[in-house]
Amino acid sequence: MCSGNFAKCLGITLIPLAIIAILCNILLFFPGGVPAGKSTDITNEAFYLGGLVGSGLLMIFPALVFLGLKNNDCCGCCGNESCGKRFAMFTSIIFAAVGLVGAGYSFIVSAVAINRGPKCFLSDGNVTYPFSEGDYLSNKTMWSECEKPNGIVTWHLTLFSMLLIVGLVQVVLCAFQVINGLFGAICGDCCGCCAES
Repeated sequence: MCSGNFAKCLGITLIPLAIIAILCNILLFFPGGVPAGKSTDITNEAFYLGGLVGSGLLMIFPALVFLGLKNNDCCGCCGNESCGKRFAMFTSIIFAAVGLVGAGYSFIVSAVAINRGPKCFLSDGNVTYPFSEGDYLSNKTMWSECEKPNGIVTWHLTLFSMLLIVGLVQVVLCAFQVINGLFGAICGDCCGCCAES
């Protein structure tokens, strides 16, 4: 497969993943699916914007660059037919690195949030983090400590798990593009890009 076509496939895959990450992060601002009374009722990690910025907006730029690589005009750069395509593949490595940083950030924030657990109302009316160091993950009976909002533990786990998986997949895809970009920069696009006019 040509390095440009492979990059385009990666870009097509990254767009829906970025949209999923953005939606998950937005939903985290509605604990248990209902509007929060105060911002202090929302889990702190939602405000770190791992899904919105890291796996979302920072991933849109690499995805768009990858999508456009196949259509890059690579003829006539410095008198060398493949110079433009090689340079485009080289610059895609920089955008892939930006994607790696964003997805890595989202992955780390999600892992921390899952380990910490959700912020919720306890029976005494206080809003706090009742769990410590992931102990609630293996003991579902502890979930009853969170009285409100209803289903907050499941909500928290589902959304942050989705962000964790999306971030991991994006890290892998961007790492593939770094390798693909190096290959394309060194060897050029195997399909050839200059059509006879």
